Amino acid sequence: MSRTLVLAANWKMNKGPAATGEFLDPFLASIGSQAGACEVIVAPPFVSLPAAAAKLAGSGVALAAQNASQFDSGAYTGEISVGMLQELGVKHVILGHSERRSIYGETDEVINAKIKKVLDAGLHPIFCIGETLEEREGGKLETVLRTQVRDGLVGVSEEGLLNSVLAYEPVWAIGTGVTASPAQAQEAHAFVRSLLADLYSDEVAQKVRIQYGGSVKPGNSAELMAQPDIDGALVGGASLDPKDFQALIANALA
Repeated sequence: MSRTLVLAANWKMNKGPAATGEFLDPFLASIGSQAGACEVIVAPPFVSLPAAAAKLAGSGVALAAQNASQFDSGAYTGEISVGMLQELGVKHVILGHSERRSIYGETDEVINAKIKKVLDAGLHPIFCIGETLEEREGGKLETVLRTQVRDGLVGVSEEGLLNSVLAYEPVWAIGTGVTASPAQAQEAHAFVRSLLADLYSDEVAQKVRIQYGGSVKPGNSAELMAQPDIDGALVGGASLDPKDFQALIANALA
């Protein structure tokens, strides 16, 4: 089944409003028709969302936030609601990233609440899952992924799933320069797709896009994207330079 590649730049805590403009001006000038051949998404920090929204208007490149609250409003200092993100033109929200899980203690239950809140607002979750090196070496890869997928999607309808993207990110490959081999990545993606088939149906599972994330670079994006169950990439470090991110997209489409 043909699934449109989705390539997303997760800038993490990098690039304020000025640097956002300095990135997007040359990036949008260079990407050309590639933005129509795949789905391209940029996720800057919260403070840079307005600057990014202004630059991306009419470009074909979508805007994402790196997180969202599971609450609509109230005494939640430092949090950002989905309603606030909607006002800024955000279309996608990254949820369940390993850094949110490990540094900020987000549980599968919290991530599930956020996924449903984002879907209820008509936005699209990018739902991150993945194992640590200790878990992989301990033979727990499938157990970890099964728990994260099952508990993260509790109460999510077929329609909600089809409006989401999953991102498999082996924690041991994020920001380390170590990338899962194409075979390792494909094996994990195929397993995740089998989990979705068990939870929903094979027909639905075949329609869901599953990104790979973890030290994706221009030099390895083509081989990774050639795998049958890898439908794009959630890119960290290599998305901070406009030339690198454009080259990564071009190679992925090659």
